[in-house]
Amino acid sequence: MAYDGKILRRSLARYDRDKQRRSEAFAERQQQIFREIPRLEEIDRELRGTMSQIISSALRRGTDPLPALRVIQDRNLDLQRERAALLMERGYEADELEEKPNCVLCGDTGFRDGEMCRCLRQYYTRTQIEELSRMLDMGTASFETFDFCWYSAAVSPGMGISPRANMEENFDTCQDYAHQFGPRSGNLLFSGDPGLGKTFLSACIARVVSENGFSVVYDTAGHIFARLEADKFRRDEEEQVEEDVERFRACDLLIIDDLGTEMTTSFVQSSLYQLVNGRLLAGKKTIISTNLNPEEIGKRYSPQLLSRLEGEYQILPFFGDDIRRLKRERQA
Repeated sequence: MAYDGKILRRSLARYDRDKQRRSEAFAERQQQIFREIPRLEEIDRELRGTMSQIISSALRRGTDPLPALRVIQDRNLDLQRERAALLMERGYEADELEEKPNCVLCGDTGFRDGEMCRCLRQYYTRTQIEELSRMLDMGTASFETFDFCWYSAAVSPGMGISPRANMEENFDTCQDYAHQFGPRSGNLLFSGDPGLGKTFLSACIARVVSENGFSVVYDTAGHIFARLEADKFRRDEEEQVEEDVERFRACDLLIIDDLGTEMTTSFVQSSLYQLVNGRLLAGKKTIISTNLNPEEIGKRYSPQLLSRLEGEYQILPFFGDDIRRLKRERQA
């Protein structure tokens, strides 16, 4: 599983801010209790200061600090018992003044046994979905809200199947792909005219895969090629360009939308093949959405690219009436 550096930095920053807010809230709560029960502040000060004083004194005299440690340990236990009793007399929990981590698994470090803890993964997932929401409708796009009523049940001439039946097959494939996503998943190619649900299903997949902890990057083909070109020819010195290119190459799932709407140049043809082939060799998964059919892809980009797509991608055809147009007509 690859973590997106851009998303991870934002997640860690939010994680640390929340941890700081909890610490400040605890300190404020502590001061309120100290004002109510002044003796507790004296106990706290003694617990924090006495041990270092005794050890320092013993070390300065060159004597064994262990006897002093035993003395302070006994004293500390007495102070802790007194503190607990005072708190419980006022209706507080005995450990009310002990700052406890929000996550008991990692102690609010975000990592456990060299792996990201589930508490930080929740931040990562939320931040990634927010990033995806900048370009995808992550608010309403879900498999649960998909509506088949916009697809005709009449068999399309030359297709041997109705748009609705075809969409039901595509939907099942996408839903299974999202929920079973992992290192052994394949790649998908959505091919069909605009307004048939390709981007909607991309968003549905992105949501589920993100929620399962994988890194997902969605972008349009035109913007991806622009970033690749900026990185290659150094037209933009910002570190962001290099980071974006690395995200395209390294994320667990890359969703390339609107392939074929960009200006096709020799650089675009070469870059697309390198990106697709590189991700295949690295075991990374890709979804490509395009208005082109496979034959048009081969002519526009290269037979080599088409061969890779036909050999390594499951091609899902989309056909029927433009749903956006149907919705506008219904509203008119």
